[in-house]
Amino acid sequence: MGKNKIWIIVLGALVLWVFMSYNGMLTAGKKVDQSWADVEAAYQARADKSKGLAAIVKGAADFEQETLTAVIEARSKATGINISADNLTPENIAKFQEAQGQFSSALSRLMVVIERYPDLKAVQAYRDFQHEYTEMENAIKTARIDYNESATNYNIKIKRLPNGFYSSMLGFEEKAVFSANEGSEDAPEMEDLLKRD
Repeated sequence: MGKNKIWIIVLGALVLWVFMSYNGMLTAGKKVDQSWADVEAAYQARADKSKGLAAIVKGAADFEQETLTAVIEARSKATGINISADNLTPENIAKFQEAQGQFSSALSRLMVVIERYPDLKAVQAYRDFQHEYTEMENAIKTARIDYNESATNYNIKIKRLPNGFYSSMLGFEEKAVFSANEGSEDAPEMEDLLKRD
């Protein structure tokens, strides 16, 4: 076999290997995109459900409006931060996480205050929300864990040698992950919320 044929075979194998490597990074990147969409959907579901809760509370006489206003403002801020999957930088994730954390905190305070109002507690829509609250928080926790796992796998794939030599030239950039919030290992229970007050 001539030297030219050997070089052609080696070059062909190298090109095939680069294509396979590229496709692997692309697949991992698409998994991150899907996981991010799941995170956004979980947070949006909570925001949508809380809108109904705010409407119930708004009509209550003598309700602590400051608490309700804080929830409405925090919800607006949290739903106003939209990050596309191709812009998951540490700064953007931190802004998103901070806004969602403020909304979680305001919503928790609202639920504690509602416990002081027997008429509100008797409303079926509130009882439905109360029942779904832990499920929504668990869905958010699960979505964040799945996102972090897919982003970490993707980051390893694009940094691992030899991919690390050319991944950035092909447009593959590292994705940021969520950091754990203090106490985030457990979804809040209504009893815990009541103890905070």
